[in-house]
Amino acid sequence: MFPFSYTRVSTAHAALAAGRRGGRYIAGGTTLVDLMRETVERPETLVDISALPLRQITTTGRGGLRIGALVRMSEAAAHPVVRSTYPVISEALELSASAQLRNMATIGGNVLQRTRCAYFRDVSANCNKRTPGSGCAAREGVNRSHAILGTSAACVATHASDVAVAFAALDAVVHLEGPDGTRQVALTDFLLKPGDTPDREQDLRRGELITAVEVPAHPKPLRSGYLKVRDRQTYEFALTSAAVALNVQGGVIRAAKVAAGGVGTVPWRLSAVEEALVGQRPSTALWAAAAGRAADGAIPLAHNGFKVELLKRTVERQLAVVGGTR
Repeated sequence: MFPFSYTRVSTAHAALAAGRRGGRYIAGGTTLVDLMRETVERPETLVDISALPLRQITTTGRGGLRIGALVRMSEAAAHPVVRSTYPVISEALELSASAQLRNMATIGGNVLQRTRCAYFRDVSANCNKRTPGSGCAAREGVNRSHAILGTSAACVATHASDVAVAFAALDAVVHLEGPDGTRQVALTDFLLKPGDTPDREQDLRRGELITAVEVPAHPKPLRSGYLKVRDRQTYEFALTSAAVALNVQGGVIRAAKVAAGGVGTVPWRLSAVEEALVGQRPSTALWAAAAGRAADGAIPLAHNGFKVELLKRTVERQLAVVGGTR
């Protein structure tokens, strides 16, 4: 670990001033500290924002939900409004990391977490995320866990967050505060596909701070849930996952929200699956047909071609669970 300075702030004004000078924000530290130990991240200054008043969970509008950036993952998962209104969020959080990490990690930090790609975390390996222009060792290396959607010649790393997949499915919006004021960005626009600049992972300006993630109101009744497929049951990242939310009225699917994790360079919204569902009556045949579109556009690598079929089956199973036919 390289030397660094540390400062603790108690107001947004002080945090933004430090961020504008190049300080790196830290709260739970469950990702950043690990990366500093591995010398992947080498910040000169850490700005501890854990004392900022960003720990509230509130309802908005006609059933929307706003989660403060410093709410712990475990707190959000256990919150009665989250559990009753958007169980897909609670389930995604409870299937993340370990209980100890969930008690430390924050919602804002989880969305911002960097990839678990082994080549990114190995400073001796070529990685365009870590050192732009150096190459991507994963493309020709061991890439079983890597992405099949949203990849580029420069990067094939997956986004690791589970709850970000649920947020993507629910049209969540990221609230930001920075030296130039406040703004809101759809989560699916905030998290950036690698393209030619994989080192730029978020639409985040210098000194900006996530203050909250907001889920808009959705038509009721809304059934939702999260399925995560992994090599082992505890403390493991997804091979594939599916966040599904369905509004069914009069025996017809009026709205469908579906996103996948473990397969994309960002949480991947499955618009083709959604289009195949809306206006249809729930059935086993419908789930299979819609899930058949889940891997549209996939570009598998040497070792992760199995994810194409696994993703389809993951989505099909979760559609059946949420849709009430399994």
